Amino acid sequence: MGDALEQAKKTIPAEIHMISGCRDEQTSADVSNVASFSLPDPAGRAGGALTSCLLNVTYKDHENTGKDLSFQDTLLKVREQLKMKGYSQIPELSSSRPMDIHTKFDLVPDNMTGTRRAVMIGINYVGDNPGELRGCHNDVLNMKSYIKGVHGFQEENITVLMDDGKHLSPTRANILAAYRKIVSESQSGDVVFCHYSGHGGKLRDDNGDEKDGFDETLVPVDYKTAGQIRDDDLYDVLVAPMKAGVFATFIMDCCHSGTVLDLPYAFFADGEHSEMQLQEGFDFSPLLSFAAAYMASQQAGDDPVNSLLRACGACILQ
Repeated sequence: MGDALEQAKKTIPAEIHMISGCRDEQTSADVSNVASFSLPDPAGRAGGALTSCLLNVTYKDHENTGKDLSFQDTLLKVREQLKMKGYSQIPELSSSRPMDIHTKFDLVPDNMTGTRRAVMIGINYVGDNPGELRGCHNDVLNMKSYIKGVHGFQEENITVLMDDGKHLSPTRANILAAYRKIVSESQSGDVVFCHYSGHGGKLRDDNGDEKDGFDETLVPVDYKTAGQIRDDDLYDVLVAPMKAGVFATFIMDCCHSGTVLDLPYAFFADGEHSEMQLQEGFDFSPLLSFAAAYMASQQAGDDPVNSLLRACGACILQ
């Protein structure tokens, strides 16, 4: 455990938690070719189910002045609500550090007194049949009200991307730019919250770092021309460069989301697990190579974007 923890600290400086809608094996059809990709028919899919169930549980917990729910309690209650709605998906909590899942569920720990920033993305894929969704915009608006009302996030520090013609469009470039911005602005003591509600996908692994042979992806609104956002992209842009001392929480309400941030520790709310564990077969080697290349580039005086590009290039050459 100690050796793994030291490697985790080297590869992911920040404390990052992610609640995902389902485990990787609970997926729709695998997709291996960007050019032939089409959105799945949402009929029967648990679109928005994680967000609505999580908000229901956390609002009730906030209103109850008695015993606070733990991370484990929260995920198990979310799982119960999903089952009642007829969904078989199992929510997952993953983390950059081993954590006690019996501690109080909170997006803003008491010792985090800095700025609270958020990036919130809801994509309905308007007019895209058969993959158009209906609830993702509402997911974002409901979650935004929750983090403002319960956790004190301020409007000026919340970036919203939705394909509604009123907000910044959730294109691939805009999503990655929003993630880069929140990473660059956030300092030790700050809190980051990112919420994604939309389609998730899978593509053939293009660099050999996936045990199952597939990269998990987010699907931007312009996926047909710009492509999907791989888990490797999210790690490079959002996870690895997040500074030490930042506390970040991600809610990924989409298919194929279990390891979309490539975090080393996980708890599955399946009723069989009672502790967070190091993910079986988790390989730190690619992450350590990336971290070393990124740090060397930073020490050489490169700006963060150039550092990321150099680090990615170094890992590909290996």
